[in-house]
Amino acid sequence: MNTNNVHLTLANREIHLIGTAHVSRESIDEVTGAIRGENPGMVCVELDESRYAAITKQDSWEKLNITKVLKEGKGFLLIANLTLSGFQRRMGNELGVKPGEEMIAAVNAAKEMGIDFSLCDREIHLTLRRAWACCSLWSKCKLLAALLSSAFVTEKLSAQEIENLKNSSELDNMMDELAKYLPAVKETLIDERDRYLATKIWAASGQSKNEAGTLAVVGAGHLRGIQAWLEKFASEAPADPKGLAELETIPPKTLLSKAARWIIPALILAVIAAGFLRSFLHADFSEFQNMLRLYVLWNGGLAALGAVLALAHPLAVLVSFLCAPFTSLNPFIGVGMLSGLVQVVVRKPQVSDAENISADSASLKGLYRNRITRVLLVFFLSSLGSSIATFISGPVVVNSLIKIFKGD
Repeated sequence: MNTNNVHLTLANREIHLIGTAHVSRESIDEVTGAIRGENPGMVCVELDESRYAAITKQDSWEKLNITKVLKEGKGFLLIANLTLSGFQRRMGNELGVKPGEEMIAAVNAAKEMGIDFSLCDREIHLTLRRAWACCSLWSKCKLLAALLSSAFVTEKLSAQEIENLKNSSELDNMMDELAKYLPAVKETLIDERDRYLATKIWAASGQSKNEAGTLAVVGAGHLRGIQAWLEKFASEAPADPKGLAELETIPPKTLLSKAARWIIPALILAVIAAGFLRSFLHADFSEFQNMLRLYVLWNGGLAALGAVLALAHPLAVLVSFLCAPFTSLNPFIGVGMLSGLVQVVVRKPQVSDAENISADSASLKGLYRNRITRVLLVFFLSSLGSSIATFISGPVVVNSLIKIFKGD
């Protein structure tokens, strides 16, 4: 028996779950064969509307307004989305399979046979925003490190290794590692979506039009979790689609996280103001000038260094240096937004960049070659440099203040 296939008979509903690897040729053949052989009344797939459109519509990326993305503060979400999809695409390129192709194959097979289908996954932007909101500061740093490292991965997986990822032992080990490394992310990316997918599949199974029931195509990592939820719905607590509202909202920021946006800039300003006042009273501004110089050099320098690492236009590098000392004190505007917008103006993305963004996201060279992803790199690395500088310059400024007070 294929351990990646689960047949369930629950409350007079027939549900067939097929666990797949998202870059597997074997999964594509298995899914299409099952749909054509079983002729189910409903086909469910682990896709949301956004990802379905991105895969099937040629102009989906052409409609991307990178300027709007930066102004709305969604740069990090887009980077995360592109990095994740780029990692899958790299694996798929080695095997001649596009990420999510088995899901599209399932939808196409359903269309060919006149079978209703349902896109059952949560919108990707909601998943990423919930994952980010649920992370502590340390977890966010670890998540960013994991995303960045995935762009530099050069290890190649064979077709057999990809298929092995569907085995329960391999998956259990991966889930255990993810739970230990990033428990909040594992809960959002896996556990929450198990419940979400199961609820959608259960609702869709009630609309199945024949005895063959519902066939659901999901990533193998979700198979056991979905099965557990479906069995719970059948025996204990009926699925309530309205109950998914809690999984579609972004957790409100804690009072501490809200305050942190103001506390750090306020502390820096207070230290600078104290240094100025003390220097003014003693008519000696030499140490105060040194304090300001160190603050500007650290903030501007590291932000500019980030822009340089992104191979930004010289004007974007200059803006990073000049603006970072001020944006570090402003909770509403980050230096990455400004440097990114300047990069957009001086290196305006072309239609070809939008057309090739998915393919270019699969390699580090492509990320730098594509003008849209280059903007995102400028945004991200200059923001990262400024954030690091804020934590470094704080003690430096305080140390200068101590020297000013000791100068009595």
